[in-house]
Amino acid sequence: MAFEYLEPVKQELQDSIRSFPNQSLSNLVSFHEGEAEVDFAGVDLALICIKDARSSIYDEKSDFFYDELRTQLYQMYIGNWKLKLIDLGDVPMGEQVSDTAYVLKKVLSELYRQSIVPMILGGSQDFTFHQYRAFDGIKYMVNLSTADHKFDLGNSDLPMDGQSFVGKMIIDEPYNLFNYCNLGYQTYLSPPDEIELMDKLFFEAVRLGELKQDFTRVEPVLRDSDLASIDIYCVKSSEIADSNHKNINGFSTFELCKLSRYAGMSDKLCSFGVYELQAMKESQGLKQLISQMLWYFMEGFSLRLNEHVSEENPNFTKYSVPIQDEILIFFKSEVSNRWWIKIPNENNNAHKPSLLACDLKDYKDAISSIIPDRWLKAKFKNSI
Repeated sequence: MAFEYLEPVKQELQDSIRSFPNQSLSNLVSFHEGEAEVDFAGVDLALICIKDARSSIYDEKSDFFYDELRTQLYQMYIGNWKLKLIDLGDVPMGEQVSDTAYVLKKVLSELYRQSIVPMILGGSQDFTFHQYRAFDGIKYMVNLSTADHKFDLGNSDLPMDGQSFVGKMIIDEPYNLFNYCNLGYQTYLSPPDEIELMDKLFFEAVRLGELKQDFTRVEPVLRDSDLASIDIYCVKSSEIADSNHKNINGFSTFELCKLSRYAGMSDKLCSFGVYELQAMKESQGLKQLISQMLWYFMEGFSLRLNEHVSEENPNFTKYSVPIQDEILIFFKSEVSNRWWIKIPNENNNAHKPSLLACDLKDYKDAISSIIPDRWLKAKFKNSI
């Protein structure tokens, strides 16, 4: 199972965490003790940390500070929810990056099979590739969303690193990547040929400025995502006390917490990673940001409704909108007020999605004879 290769949380730290107030997260967490078989009965979420940053693209690196993060996280107070969390400890740095990746993939695959959602802290962001490959044999056609100032398509002919893992996903067999959406890219940091490639592959990208105007646009994207990966370097430099962090435009700490909450609320999302923690100087502000992002992800998870969209479900209202040569079929949940749009599946491929998460704006655009761009891209991919 590979669980025996994990480094458990030190007993001294466990004892310290157990001394936190009863109403803190410390009361919800259990710890992996190094055994090969783990009892996951009743577990909802798992925390796992990766002690490997050899493929990171960032020059400035600090040591890992996972134990300090655990202290920060577990002393936070519980929200109005009940969850069971297991801390699996750390994936140690293997002799080769591939050794680290092997353990991570094996552990994640088992968590996916057990319907336990991992919260992953890293480590270079190329481990997102193994976060994705862990779905092999479990789920066909996977949607990835990243919060990143770049696309990370890179040169797939070169060894994979934190700036090329998405390109590796595209060419690596089996071809299970259905959609990739980048949230928060900055045009002046993104090569024009990569922007063109994103368009040719019918992938999605939302500029940072667009999200600043309407941050709710991330919700339907994350609602459609199987895994989410955040490069913490996308945080705005003035938000973090680190003189080496040069990303002067980026997400605010508040926006990253909102994004994490939306990810947690997604009924579909079953893998969440925050990477490149070592790329910035360890600081109290950074540790608070990461721990609060995890807290908001857990709160979002507690709000999941597990809605099953169908024409027969009385909680959903169907809307048909004639537009050009199409009839767009929308579904609105009367419980959550969330929207979906039906995607044509000309090849009747059961592995490809039949519904696309959308929002009220997409419906209003449709009745104004504007076809939603996300629907067009999804329709084309379903026809291949």
